[in-house]
Amino acid sequence: MTVESYEFEIDTQGNNEVLNITNHVARCLADGTVSCGTATVFVVGSTAGIATTEFEPGLVNHDLRAAFEGIAPQHGRYVHEETWHDDNGHSHVRATLLGPSLTVPVIAGKLQLGTWQQIILIDFDTRVRLRRVIVQVLGE
Repeated sequence: MTVESYEFEIDTQGNNEVLNITNHVARCLADGTVSCGTATVFVVGSTAGIATTEFEPGLVNHDLRAAFEGIAPQHGRYVHEETWHDDNGHSHVRATLLGPSLTVPVIAGKLQLGTWQQIILIDFDTRVRLRRVIVQVLGE
């Protein structure tokens, strides 16, 4: 069993920005030796999340934003903001619900994603960030 760890950084604009990071993750696999196993993709921080979706403009620029706004409205009342005197309580709630990581099977050295399935990072914070993403590949 082999474990290979990689990381990359990506600039984000916050405010529900959705970024397709599939190629970044695939490059990590290309640099490694694991041909069969799993790749775990993890974003460091408590105001961003990782998922898969079809990276299509209507979904990315409207539908996902509207869904998260319905679940955790930006201008709702968050005790977190009262505690820390900041403005990103909704960011933490959204990121917690989405989750910070995703595991994808790897076969023949390739991510096993569907035709219309990409790995995305959503930055829910209220400011520009430099996000660090860790990719850990486990297998043979």
